[in-house]
Amino acid sequence: MKHLPNLLTFFRIAILPVLILLLMMNEDWAVWGALALYIIASLSDFLDGYLARKFQAESDLGKFLDPIADKIFVASLFLMFAALGQLNGFWVIPPIIILMREFLISGLREFLGPKDVQLPVTKLAKWKTAIQMVAIGLLFLPQTLLLGQWGLVIAALLTIITGWEYLKVGMRHIKS
Repeated sequence: MKHLPNLLTFFRIAILPVLILLLMMNEDWAVWGALALYIIASLSDFLDGYLARKFQAESDLGKFLDPIADKIFVASLFLMFAALGQLNGFWVIPPIIILMREFLISGLREFLGPKDVQLPVTKLAKWKTAIQMVAIGLLFLPQTLLLGQWGLVIAALLTIITGWEYLKVGMRHIKS
């Protein structure tokens, strides 16, 4: 049981190429298959953290790999949706904001880590992630595309707020 959280993280990374290939096929059945894989991956993201905490199976590998897997997954899907035209024009701005914040906070955490300063995930950041995950799921289908695009706008606004909060905390430690 102690290895299950890391296996779920590896699973999430492993199914990404299949999900991308399904999206590239541009067939109804393939899009539904990609959406199903996305939902499974999203649930595995929640489940790996839950199981790690519940069974005290948190590991250095998991702490390292889980956030990287999340960023690879989200960035790959943003690129894919841009390539397919679901995110174009104004609609590419929210994903850019989201990715900028992810890179900034990851760098901040990496810089502060050796100083034994941690930036714990806030409740608002968890809400941002949940809204972002739902919004990405809505981008898969033409019927819900606009709702997904606006969901990313909301996620981007929460991204700015949470990113600013993390940055303020981080800067206090950098200055001292």
